[in-house]
Amino acid sequence: MDTQIAENIANIKQRIAVVAASCGRDPHSIKLMAVTKTVAAERIPQAIEAGITMLGENYVQEAKEKIAILRDREFNGASGIRRIYSADACPAHAGSVFQQPQWHMIGHLQTNKAKYAVHLFDYIHSVDRRELAKELDKRAGIANHHLNILIEVNVSGEQTKNGIPAAEALSLVEQIAPLPNLTIRGLMTMAPYSDNPENSRPYFAALRKLKNEIAAQSIPRVQMDELSMGMTDDFAVAIEEGATIVRIGRAIFGERP
Repeated sequence: MDTQIAENIANIKQRIAVVAASCGRDPHSIKLMAVTKTVAAERIPQAIEAGITMLGENYVQEAKEKIAILRDREFNGASGIRRIYSADACPAHAGSVFQQPQWHMIGHLQTNKAKYAVHLFDYIHSVDRRELAKELDKRAGIANHHLNILIEVNVSGEQTKNGIPAAEALSLVEQIAPLPNLTIRGLMTMAPYSDNPENSRPYFAALRKLKNEIAAQSIPRVQMDELSMGMTDDFAVAIEEGATIVRIGRAIFGERP
């Protein structure tokens, strides 16, 4: 077993606790997501054994393949307790002898992949257009499945990034809110790449401000309780600005091949 993964997770959780304490937040209000993009399926159970309960994927096909492997896999943790992924249940909600990890879609989602996504993921972080939301709602209804979503916001305005412009986010929320098979749970963003984590702060602060503005509208069926922001290099700043979900890949699994 690669003990480095467990050590990395322990170190990140400790950093989260320290940063949370420094800004007067409860560390339990901050969720650690392990981003498994390009990570071999055989390594993921090690993260689960180390306490990870949320897994993030960027591509539907890659997630589908990993879920198919993991749901049928039995593995023994350090405690010696037998862990079982049920092959007979929906991957996102499979029953087992321990809490199944949630699967989160964090990459750009094509509308024609919605029919697969509703069966694979508990949360979609990357909803940025009405057409996608309508298709997810339709497919979730067919599957008799309720789906949690986050609105992806392009706070920086970079043309290379996905997400709805911040000025249009409230309107999109109002359009999506009535869809019966979706629940809007919050917002997601990616800050522009920088060697200095402090450069991410204005974008995270802007997303928090936008979340508060939307929450103040008291739109029925909208729960602005999640801010998905911050990655390996800037998650501490994201926590200081109100992140409730931080998305960590490299600091857990090492550099991507």
